[in-house]
Amino acid sequence: MPDLFDTAPQPAHAEGPRPLADRLRPRTLAEVIGQEKVLSPEGPLGAMLVAGSLSSLILWGPPGVGKTTIARLLAAETDLAFVQISAIFTGVPDLRKVFEAAKLRRQNGQGTLLFVDEIHRFNKAQQDGFLPHMEDGTILLVGATTENPSFELNAALLSRSQVIVLERLSLADLERLAQRAEKELGRTLPLNGEAREAMLEMADGDGRALLNLVEQVASWKLAHPLTRDQLAQRLMRRAAKYDKSGDEHYNLISALHKSVRGSDPDAALYWFARMLEGGEDPRFLARRLTRMAVEDIGLADPQAQEVCLQGWQTYERLGSPEGELALAQAVVYLALAPKSNAAYVAYKAARAAARDTGSLMPPKHILNAPTRMMKDQGYGSGYAYDHDAEDGFSGQDYFPEGMRRPVYYTPPERGFERELKKRVDYFARLRSKRQVG
Repeated sequence: MPDLFDTAPQPAHAEGPRPLADRLRPRTLAEVIGQEKVLSPEGPLGAMLVAGSLSSLILWGPPGVGKTTIARLLAAETDLAFVQISAIFTGVPDLRKVFEAAKLRRQNGQGTLLFVDEIHRFNKAQQDGFLPHMEDGTILLVGATTENPSFELNAALLSRSQVIVLERLSLADLERLAQRAEKELGRTLPLNGEAREAMLEMADGDGRALLNLVEQVASWKLAHPLTRDQLAQRLMRRAAKYDKSGDEHYNLISALHKSVRGSDPDAALYWFARMLEGGEDPRFLARRLTRMAVEDIGLADPQAQEVCLQGWQTYERLGSPEGELALAQAVVYLALAPKSNAAYVAYKAARAAARDTGSLMPPKHILNAPTRMMKDQGYGSGYAYDHDAEDGFSGQDYFPEGMRRPVYYTPPERGFERELKKRVDYFARLRSKRQVG
């Protein structure tokens, strides 16, 4: 077994040729595909190299976009020793050995670029262990993570590093990579245009996955190019990247919520389907749809909440996949419903006022007086029974004494709230009239 911290390249396996992904590993940063935004002279990494001031980095991005390759090439560009470890297989004693070896190199005049794959797997205390060695220049840390660094990494570690966001490869990037692979293999893939596009889609933005697919397809001995359907029969489509407890979960539910809020039923259905395809629990989606009905539609369409609850109940009775159609219908209904957050805003304002005003008592005229003493204290005195008043409205003040009357609920001129606004305005006029009288 090779040394975990060996900085020398490993020889090819005797039993066969090197994998295509390893053979095509870029030799310079200029050969890296898909990350031009960060590697160009105007990008954050490119600018560092131009200025000769490379700092510790956190490379954040999905699998197969070049994190390890970029780290290795950065070490080569800056004449630093490249040391790679994985947070999954490395413990505290191993880290001590890494730091001791880096100190020896430093004494001999060479710095160390320490590449930590899946750095988010280290706990907070282990992350703290990097700090003194970063600060005294023993190592230049380059961490790689697929998780949101702001959630997974210590603030102290983040403050000493620059987060570089790497993007999934586009279809155009993947096509360039496929062409590079064909040149390396010395032959064209036996696929027609639609099948080739399908293969790129199967890679789902992951360059390493694409090269594995290319290697597999290139090994087939075929008389004629395959069609899309024929390719689908031979290859299993990769499952979409989706972590039900991680960033992707929150990213996609945010996209669904904002598509509904933005009245785009097609986008809302797409993100809804993406979550289902990723294995999301439909009950979670039913809860969030009901929340959207309350938060973003509210009283502009009171029926929206009922549609969500009915869709939820239908799913519970029918199960999957039939019940998911009821939830999809709720998605479309919510997206097309008139939008209002007036009740939501009013509720938050009322909660804030309740916290600010503390324990102010209700005015005595609306308090019950079950005892003689309470009657003597004025409880219930002067209360006007609204049903006996003209228009069924007394116009009395129900806020605590001394509290200036606020306005929390201001319905917009949309949907059913047009009618509610008429009622709000009507009672406001009556209240003003009663107070003047």
